[in-house]
Formats: sequence, C-alpha cells, structure tokens
Amino acid sequence: MHRLQRRDFLYGMSASLGTVALNALLQAEEKPAPKSPNPVLEKPLAPRDPHFKPRAKACIFLFMEGGPSHIDTFDPKPALEKLHLKEFVREDKQVSAMASGKRYYIKSPFKHRQAGESGISLCEHFSHLSEVADDLCVYHGLQAESINHPTACYHMNTGNRFGGDPAIGSWMTYGLGTENQNLPAFIVLPEVAYPQGGSANWSNGFLPAYFQGTALRSKGSPILDLNHPAHVTRETQRKNLDLLAKLNQADMQRHPHEDLLAARMESYELAFRMQAQVPDIINLDKETQQTQEMYGLGQSETDSFGRRCLLARKLVEEGVRFVQIYAAGWDSHDFLDRSHKARMKAVDQPIAALLKDLKERGLLDETLVVWTGEFGRSPDNGIRSGRQAAGRDHNAKGMALWMAGGGVKAGHRIGATDEIGDHAVEVVNPIRNLHVTLEHIMGLDDNQLTYFHEGRFKVLSQTGGAVIKELLG
Repeated sequence: MHRLQRRDFLYGMSASLGTVALNALLQAEEKPAPKSPNPVLEKPLAPRDPHFKPRAKACIFLFMEGGPSHIDTFDPKPALEKLHLKEFVREDKQVSAMASGKRYYIKSPFKHRQAGESGISLCEHFSHLSEVADDLCVYHGLQAESINHPTACYHMNTGNRFGGDPAIGSWMTYGLGTENQNLPAFIVLPEVAYPQGGSANWSNGFLPAYFQGTALRSKGSPILDLNHPAHVTRETQRKNLDLLAKLNQADMQRHPHEDLLAARMESYELAFRMQAQVPDIINLDKETQQTQEMYGLGQSETDSFGRRCLLARKLVEEGVRFVQIYAAGWDSHDFLDRSHKARMKAVDQPIAALLKDLKERGLLDETLVVWTGEFGRSPDNGIRSGRQAAGRDHNAKGMALWMAGGGVKAGHRIGATDEIGDHAVEVVNPIRNLHVTLEHIMGLDDNQLTYFHEGRFKVLSQTGGAVIKELLG
C-alpha cells in the first residue's frame, strides 16, 4: 500500500477544491489586509491620500554615483593626520575587492571648517553649501551592504542589490500619484553616460509600467520629438489618438489582465499633454539672469549640474512627485585631491542655489532634498599610483549623507563614525531603514505600501525596517 507523504498531501490540496475551503477559513480568521493603491486605475497617477499627514509632498534625490568620501566632504578625521602613510591593517581583515598588498592610512588633502550657526563640518570646497549649512541634516550612521558599484547603486535606489525591483521614485508615485497629470510623476535627470547598472536604477520593477522613471536627456532637447511635425496639427493628433485608443480598448477587453497595453495607452495620452506644457518648463532661458547665474549656468564647471538642479526646482514646482539627479565621477581610487575637488566644485553652487531657491519660493518645507552616494570610502589605500596620488577604496560600513527640507532636523549632525572614519558607531542603521524613513517623510507606511507579486506582498524595505527618528525634526 502506498502511503501518502505529508508534502504530497499538501501539494495535492493546492490543486483541488480543498485549498479553496482552507483559504476561506484562513481569510476568515485574518484581519483585513491594509489597503494599498490599486495599480489598475483609469487614472493610475491621479493624486492619492497618504497614509498619514506627510512632512513633504515631493522629493529631489541627488545621487552622487561612485561613492563620495565622507572623510573628505562632511566627516573630517584629524586622527588621520598623525597616521598618514603608516601601514594599515583591518582587524576584521575585510578590504575592498580592489585592494591588494600593503595598505596605508591616508589623511584628507582638504581642510574642513564649521559652517553656519550649527557649526556643521564641511570641506573647504563646499564654499556655497556653507551658506545653507543650517538647512542640512547630516547623517553619519548609515551602512551599506555592498562594495560593488552596480549592486550598491541598485541597493540604494531600489532596496535590492541585484536589481529588478521598483525604484524609490516608483514606490512613491505608486503610493501617492502626482499633482500634475500633464507631466511624468517620476523624472530622472542623468548625465550623458548612465550610472552603473543603467536604467534599472529607476525601473518600475514588478510594479505596473505606469510607475517607471522617465529619463530626460542631458544634452540637446530633453525629450526627442516633443514638437509635432509642421504638417500635423494638434487636432489631427487628437483624432489619431482617439482612433488608436478605440482599437486598443477592444484588445484590452479580450486581454483584461495585460497592464502593459494600458500603460502604453496612458503614455500616448501623457505625451500628447506634455507637448502643451513641457516646452515652457524645460526652457531655462525664461528664468531671470540672476537665477541662471545663481545656479552656475554658463560656467564650464557647474553648467551641466546647475541646469538639472534648476529644472528639478521647476518640475517639483509644477507638481512632479519625485525627481532624481545623477552626478558621477566620485570613484576616487587615486588622485583624490584632484578628482574630489572637481566633483565638489561641479555640484556645490547648484545645490546651494537649489536649496535657496526652494526656500525663497516657500517650497523647501514641503520638498525633501536628499544627497547621497552608494557607499563611503576607506581611511586607507594601497597607493598604487604613488604616495602623492593616493585615493581611497570602497567602504560600505561608513558613509555620509544629508537631507534638507521636509521636516528633517535641520542644522544637526546625527550619528558618527569611528575616529578614522572606517565604520559607523552611533545611530547605526541599514539602508532599508533610510528607505522607510523617506517613505515616512512622504506620509507613507512601508507596511501598508505593498504590492502583491510572486505570491507575497512586497515592500520597498524588502524585509521590513524602522524609521530613523533621530533625523526628524
């Protein structure tokens, strides 16, 4: 006689009416699941109520790709002065994947100063940022999990080191929609070269395609074919879209679960609406000369990043929910003095202008601005290019980021790294807690902002996280 094993019995139930009865009994005992936004809506990006009163309505996320050195930007370490060029040995024997041979302590080539009434420490090359130091909440307790650029970028931007999951901006727009139906809800402003990992850094992942980031070109027209051909009138376009929608609607009735077609239809309509509003928004020449100069437009060092910062201000002013700006070049394994100095000068004036501009327009209180990279840098280096050309390797256990606006604790320094900047020692948190904190600031509860995929309800934090309360004002 064949004895039915427990595993086979349960598997058999899943293919029978037994599972229907079991699920009904389980559901009767469970509390109702938290409500989550329905992604299949007639207007999927329409504004939706947050879970609770938000501190901010929009977010501008400044991503410094390559891993800026906290030691040389916002976290000075005087102890490295005495240790400079002495041999360095980690107690845990963990070094960067790029490290080999003997390693040596490296002091910062830069001077630091205390800025503002709060006395926040800034590198000397953040001369403009020092003017808005009292608006910054600098955090030194975050720790990453990867020292590989693509996986670390994915982790910071999506919560998943291996890619394929929705970006932060996708989750935000999924939960809140957007205030302006004539513009994309999640806009990305990359450089000419995409960051490591490519467009997966702003992917919609398993969320419906409505919520993917829209990347604008950094040179030339931000959006190709924005203006319709001279021989095609707007009325003709409207009639063509109406006909196309009628045909697509018939196909959707035959395939009601195909959300890609619905997203494509919505993108056609959005593109049509964008033709009327976007040209004025992306035309920075209409800004006053004073504003353009404040952002560093026309200057070789600051023009590119300055244009994107100014465009970000205009976009959130027009109701865009989430704007992300990328600035690469922070991967300084050697020639730290030259490379980091150039990157700081490229972003310093535009970022300070962005914060001032938002504040003058009454937008900073309701706009969260975040500055971060994918990880920090090490206090040591293998000195492969000569002692005078030393840099720093990757470091996931110590980094610095700052936030401004959105009800964060302005003018404060939160957390700390050890005396040489090797690892965080105070208010230590993983990246998932940062993500939960960003959601909280926007009025979203990570436990309620869920999407059912592959048999379970998924969240941005992956496995759950906690709000970093020390960062909130």
